[in-house]
Formats: sequence, C-alpha cells, structure tokens
Amino acid sequence: MPIITRQAKGPTGLWVKMTAVTILGLCFIFVWTVFSSSSSSVTFQRESFEDISEPVSSFSNANKQTPPPKSEKRVEVSKDHKFHQNDENKVNGSSLNSPTRPHNKEVAREKKRVHKKEDSKENVNQVQGSLEKEDESEKELEDKEKEEEGLELDHESDDLVESVDGDSEMLEDGNGEELKKTSKGKVKGPLFESNVNYRWKMCSTRSKHNYIPCIDIEVGGGKVPGYRHTERSCPRTSFMCMVPLPLEGYESPVPWPDSKLKILYKNVAHPKLAAYIKKHHWLADSGEYLTFPQNQSVFLGGVQHYLESIEEMVPDIEWGKNIRVVLDIGCTDSSFAAALLDKDVLTLSLGLKDDLVDLAQVALERGFPAMVSPFGKRRLPFPSQVFDVIHCARCSIPWHSNGGKLLLEMNRILRPGGYFIMSTKHDRIEEEEAMTALTASICWNVLAHKSDDVGEVGVRIYQKPEGNDIYALRRKKIPPICKENENPDAVWHVPIKTCLHTIPIGIEQHGAEWPEEWPKRIETYPDWMNNKEKLIADTNHWNAIVNKSYLNGMGIDWTNIRNVMDMKSIYGGLAAALSKHNVWVMNVVPVHAPDTLPIIFERGFFGVYHDWCESFGTYPRTYDLLHADHLFSRLKNRCKQPVSIVVEMDRILRPGGLTIIRDKVEILNPLEEIFRSLHWEIRMTFYQEKEGIICAQKTTWRP
Repeated sequence: MPIITRQAKGPTGLWVKMTAVTILGLCFIFVWTVFSSSSSSVTFQRESFEDISEPVSSFSNANKQTPPPKSEKRVEVSKDHKFHQNDENKVNGSSLNSPTRPHNKEVAREKKRVHKKEDSKENVNQVQGSLEKEDESEKELEDKEKEEEGLELDHESDDLVESVDGDSEMLEDGNGEELKKTSKGKVKGPLFESNVNYRWKMCSTRSKHNYIPCIDIEVGGGKVPGYRHTERSCPRTSFMCMVPLPLEGYESPVPWPDSKLKILYKNVAHPKLAAYIKKHHWLADSGEYLTFPQNQSVFLGGVQHYLESIEEMVPDIEWGKNIRVVLDIGCTDSSFAAALLDKDVLTLSLGLKDDLVDLAQVALERGFPAMVSPFGKRRLPFPSQVFDVIHCARCSIPWHSNGGKLLLEMNRILRPGGYFIMSTKHDRIEEEEAMTALTASICWNVLAHKSDDVGEVGVRIYQKPEGNDIYALRRKKIPPICKENENPDAVWHVPIKTCLHTIPIGIEQHGAEWPEEWPKRIETYPDWMNNKEKLIADTNHWNAIVNKSYLNGMGIDWTNIRNVMDMKSIYGGLAAALSKHNVWVMNVVPVHAPDTLPIIFERGFFGVYHDWCESFGTYPRTYDLLHADHLFSRLKNRCKQPVSIVVEMDRILRPGGLTIIRDKVEILNPLEEIFRSLHWEIRMTFYQEKEGIICAQKTTWRP
C-alpha cells in the first residue's frame, strides 16, 4: 500500500499572495482618494461675479412659481436626479415626509472649476479675504463658547417646554444606522444629511397665513374660535410645514420710505384688523392700500405734540443724543417709533399678542422694528440694564397686580438712570394710586406728572435710581433684594422674579455708566469689555465685507431691503456697518453662544436672545434679508431636527427676500439642496477651501 504524504508548499506561493494583496490595497487607497468626497475639499470656486454684478431687483422673480433652478456653473447633483415622492413616510403626521435616500448613481457629484475672469479679481479677493478673517474670528470665540456650554437654562414651572437634548431615544441617520449620543443627550454626527430629499406640505393651523408656531397654540377641536396663547410654549414636535400665503395672494411690499404712509392691505389682512380700522382714525382702508394719514395717531393732538410735552417735562431727555434705544410696550400705529426715528432714536415695539389685532405685523410691513412676545410669567428676551427709555402709551397693563412683577421686569431691563414713560386716561384713579405705591417701593423717582387736556391723558415720567443706597432707606423691604447668585441676564424660559436686582457698580459691570451720546456711542467701546481689540477687529471686518461685497458685489437691490435679521450676531458688527443705510437690524444672540448682547445695546443697537431650535417671535413674511454667519456649524447638533431652522427661515422671510449664509463647506452643500427643495433660487455660491457663502432668494412657491 503506497504511503500518502503531504508536501509543504514552498515560499514562492506565499510571496505571490502577499504581493497581490499589497497591490490590491494600494489600488483601493488610490481609488478611495480620487473618488471620496471629503468635507473639507473645495467643490466650487466662483471666480467671476459677472452674472450678478449688475443690481437685480430682489423681487423680480418672486412671483414665478417655477421649479428650483439648476446651477449652470456648479453641478452638485446629476441632471438625471429626480426627487422621490413618498406619501407614506410622514414626520409627526404633519407636513414633511421623511427623507428618502436616492440611488448612488443619482447623487453622483461632479466637481467643476470655472475659468478665471480678469475683470472681477477685486471682488473675489474681497470675499476670499473675508472668509479667512471670519475663520480666525470664529476660532477666537471657540474657547469662550466651550466654557459657557456647561451653563444650564432654567425651565422652571413649564411642563410644555421640553429640553432640547432631553430625548433619550436613539436617532437614525439616512443609512438606518444609529447615531451615538453623549451622556448629555447630544448627537454626534453631521448637522444635515447630504443625500436626502424633502417633500413639503402646507400647515393646517387655525391662524393660517399668520401662524407663529410657539405663540399660536391650537386649543381643542370643533368650533373653538381661539387659537392664541398668553405665554410662549412651543409644540413638542418641530415646526416642519409651509405657512400659506395670504388668502388674496401676496405682492412685493411698498418700498421704504413710502411704506411709512401706505402698505398693501392684502399682505397683512386679518378679520380682527378690519374691525379695528373702522374704530380708529389714524389708519384707513383705501381698497388696495392701508394708509396712515399724516398728523394722525393714537395720540390726540398728534405724536409731535406728545413728544414735545415730554421734552418740556424732562429737558434731560435729549432724543437722539442722550436717548438712543427705546422699548415701546404694546404695538399700535408705530407713530411713536416713526417720530423718534426722525430724531435718530431706535425704537423696538413689543407686540404683546393678546388683542388679536396683529398690529405688530402692520408695523413690520411699514418697515418699523417690532417683535411679538407674550408678557406674563417669563422674562422678556433682553439682558438687564440696557434700555434707555421704556414707553407705554395709553397703558392698560395692570402693573400693580401679582406683587408688581411685570413692573419689576421693566426695572430689570431699564438702564440705571433710565426713564419709564407712561400715559393713561384721566379716569383711572385707583390704578394711578396703586402705581404710585408700587413705584415708591422700588425707589423710582417721579420726575413729572402732567394732565394733558389736549391728548386727554395723564403722562407720568419715572426715573430708575443710579445707585443702591436708596434701597437701604426703604421702611418695608418689599420687594426684597434679589440673591447674589440670581443672574439678571438669564432670561430664556426663566420666570420673572419678584425681587429687585441691585444696580451695577464699578466699570467691570455693564450698566454701571451711561453710554456716550449718539453717534459717538457706536464706536465708544465700554470699559467693562475685556478685549476691546476683538470688537475693533469685528467692526473693521464687517465694514469691509458690507462696503466691498454686500453692497456692491452680490447683485442685491438694497432699495428693497428694510427689515434685516442677523441670526447670529456677536458684537453687532453687521448692524454698525449698515447703520448709515436705510435698514434696521434685529441682532439675535443664540442662547448657547457667549453673551455679547449687552455690548450690542451699549453701541446703540438692539437685539434679543433666542434658541433657534424654536420658532422666532414674529409674523410670517416680515423680514427682507436674513444673515447667518456660521450659525449652523455652531449649533453643535442641539436641535432634534436642524432642518426646522431652514423651515423657520422660510416662514419669516418675505417672498422675494434674500438670505446670506456664511459657513463651512460641509454645512453649505446639503443646505443648498434644502433651499432647492423649497424652490428658492440660488443667486450665488462661493467656496474657498473649507469656507463658503450662499446667497439665496425665496420665491412665492407653496406646495
């Protein structure tokens, strides 16, 4: 029987296999390097502004309900790509179907580079330089942001408001893979999914075209007529639907300054407004327009007579010099804000949203600063010690009720030495007596009390004390002094405190000294700011961008721009750069960012704190331009559905309005596709290394 033996293989076969594996590995690395889409790669550089160099009317294409335009010079999605429509996957049963992933071939992206145009080198270099400086300024604030990340917001006594990161369930990305969450509940992963498609639907709410998600609350079903809520409370699910246009359609608004005297009635039409017009002489329905006759206002005798009587009572009130930033409680005809604007005074009207008249929407349509915020249990979204004057005309607010907590909130935001001006009817004697006792308890000095026979009102002017010594002289310590650990600048979802905050002392605290007169105030940097060099650099940075790029190099017709929002303001640099032009800027400081809002007020501008995971307090179609400088990359995945921020931008921006987004390339790529799904027109894209800019225009498209 033959013996069967196994012979060992020689070393030659082993070396052959190892060589083959090595070659295959090198091939794989080469293929991966060539075809992988790195987030830091440059996908496109605009090296010519030729097609947008001439100013184009920002409303020229607003009324065209066309599909999203295809980029001629940048191919992000193949021409064969089509949006999938799937009616089965809905988000919370409302308006947006769950994103579906297209086939890989359909999302193949081509990278094209446009040849350089010699006649536009200067504009391109300016944009490139601004991006480089922007990246540096963002890095400087990064350490400070990390320090403030640990601060927690007070959600006391509010069961309806959920923590932004409080959901403990696992999330899934577009591939069906779970995204890991940290111990604090934050998601690790990209802000936007890059290969998804959205199918939008209309909102089906009672307030219809006037919908404000966190303020208009649905109350039951059936024939319940009311849909408003007296306190801010956002829905548990993100706002993800398209707000419809007004019933009679929407047209480009009357440009500034003509909008002071007339606006298109159908743009602000509301059943309650129609009834209000019949009872008031200072506005009239002329059919197509809602007009505001000159020398007519809610102030009998005229607003000029009203202002003159105030100046006679207190000569130290020098409008436009000593007084620059004013808060007007309650929104009526905006004649007070209009008259003060002529004196270089910036007035923010606060619509309380409790009378259903929607006069804040009228004010915004006219081009006057206004916002909507219920005023009852929580603090207003302003820092402490910032307003030079607070005004309440024909005031019907019960300041003396609930321990006077509403007036204590006014005391918190009023600058030391600032003025509280209130006008009431003569027949409210009991309320006047209660107001006298309350103001005495918080040591407000009554500077003047005059009964105006012409205006049929009584005008009182109070002044907040400038020091703390007077508090110790009170017989009754009611209201008490707030505890030292009570932060007067903590406002987001924080209840109003029934205590007195002490007056800041020392140059290291904001509000301790009155600012310089306007306009010196804009460039006089406060002593309590630690690093003035950063503020100076920020001012120079935005002056260069606005003057060399925004005003001249982006094809924006600024005659159609009046209401501007800076969605992530730091020092108010954009507002300062635009201050000499016919625009006003709402500076928004996100609640998760460093608290720089007091600096903005100190410079003579205004703004609010806001969490962009929630809806902003304004009516739909109220802003002409939205500006977001590295907003999305700084959100750190705080929001459950970041795309809801884009939906909110669509809500508050007018048809024909523009948005300028400056951010990282990995943010802008999917963001551009979201804009296209909303049928926005991409006016300009520019990428340099890891940074980029998108300028997009909203159309009148609705699903």
